[in-house]
Amino acid sequence: QVQLVESGGGLVQPGGSLRLSCAASISIFSIAVMGWYRQAPGKDREFLAAVISDGRTNYPDSVKGRFTISRDSAKNTVYLQMNSLKPEDTAVYYCNAGRVIDGRRSDYWGQGTQVTVSS
Repeated sequence: QVQLVESGGGLVQPGGSLRLSCAASISIFSIAVMGWYRQAPGKDREFLAAVISDGRTNYPDSVKGRFTISRDSAKNTVYLQMNSLKPEDTAVYYCNAGRVIDGRRSDYWGQGTQVTVSS
């Protein structure tokens, strides 16, 4: 089992920045991939960023250049830095951890943190 606790959401004005945090209950080096997703009302969950255990990162084109994922292994924490925020970035943001044990992947999710971009 992996527990994930997100924090850092809130209300921000358009053009502003936020940094989300996701603290894992185990060493992040034992997690194959950690990522961030979001879900706006009435929409499907959307992939935002991922960091693989070897440090490589991956982003969809929709957020590339605005969002950055990073990690602090000493704190077992992954971050999502979000810049130049837009009203359409308003959503609940979720942290995900994917573990692979004996060839089988198990996914774990945090409780989500609300991000609202509004003036």
